[in-house]
Parts: sequence; C-alpha cells; structure tokens
Amino acid sequence: MKIKGTCKRCGRDVFAEQIIAAGGTCPWDGEPFNPDYAVVLVEALREAEAAGSRLEAALEEIAALRPAFTIEANSVLGKLQAPIGELSKNLITQG
Repeated sequence: MKIKGTCKRCGRDVFAEQIIAAGGTCPWDGEPFNPDYAVVLVEALREAEAAGSRLEAALEEIAALRPAFTIEANSVLGKLQAPIGELSKNLITQG
C-alpha cells in the first residue's frame, strides 16, 4: 500500500515513503512534519504502509477463494476514517 497525503504547509502531494526517506520532513519545503516526534512519525508511517499491504494481500486472497459470504466495507474501513479525517483538519494555507 502506498499512502499518499498533502503537506499542510506547501500544499504538495507527498507519499509516506518520501516522508520516511526524508526522515520525517517534507521533501518539498524541507520542514519537519512534527519536529518533536519525527522518529515516531517515520516508524508509524512504515508500520501503516506495511499493515495496509498485509491487509490488501489478505483481502485479495479471501476474494480469490470466492467464499459464500460478503464483507461489509465499513467493518474494514470504518475505524480508519476517523484518524484520516483528523489529519484533514487545520490545513495551513499560504497567503
């Protein structure tokens, strides 16, 4: 899974792998996304991408088995929507 976001300062799209490679800073403006917790942020992004990839693979495997049941999308995605929504708040706009 490739997690994609937008820098709240410069407004440019950024992938988690770019943030990880840059040590927790924006690859475009060079500013840290969280100066006090850069190491924690980088590790959390690594874990989120890895977990997302494992989830994708598992769901693909389940679908390939063509079981006699469905999966409700909200049961998989529901709790993920709240933290993603929180990240969308308080966008910084450049004047």
